[in-house]
Amino acid sequence: MGWMRIALALAVAVLVAHSGTVEVWAAGGGGNNSGSSSSAGGDFSKAKRMVEAADYQSAIPLLQRVVRQSPKNADAFNLLGYSHRKLGDREKALKNYQKALALEPEHLGANEYLGELYLEMQDLPKAEERLSVLSQACSDCEEYEELKAQIEAYKARQQSS
Repeated sequence: MGWMRIALALAVAVLVAHSGTVEVWAAGGGGNNSGSSSSAGGDFSKAKRMVEAADYQSAIPLLQRVVRQSPKNADAFNLLGYSHRKLGDREKALKNYQKALALEPEHLGANEYLGELYLEMQDLPKAEERLSVLSQACSDCEEYEELKAQIEAYKARQQSS
C-alpha cells in the first residue's frame, strides 16, 4: 500500500505542476468537483490566454462556464463582453459589460471597453460618460488614456467627414 500512496503523491505533484490546480478527487476527497472555484479559475486563465491570442470564439464557452460558477466575477463578464464585441455581437457585449459594471461600477476594463462599444454604436455622449467614470477612478491609468485617445480619434473622424 505504501507504493500506492507514493504514486498518488507523485501524480498530484505532476498535476499541480502541469495545471496549477488540484481537483478534490486528487487530494483524496472521493469525487470530481468540477464546480470548484479552482476549476472556474482554471477556465478563466485559459479563456484569458485565448482572448489575448484573439481566439474569442474558443474563449466564450469557457467564460460562460466561469460566470455560471462565479456569477459575481466582473472580470469574466468583462472578457465575455469583449469577446462578443470583437466577434461583432454588440448586443451580447453590451449586456456583459453592464453585468460587469453592476458588480463593480468602477471596473477599469469594463468602463474602457463599454466606452469603445458606445463609439462603435455612434454614441459619443455615453462613451464620454465612461471616460468620466475612468477619470474619477484612475485619471492617469492605461484604460483612461486608451478611451480618451479613442474618443479624440472618433471626434477627429466626425469633423473630417
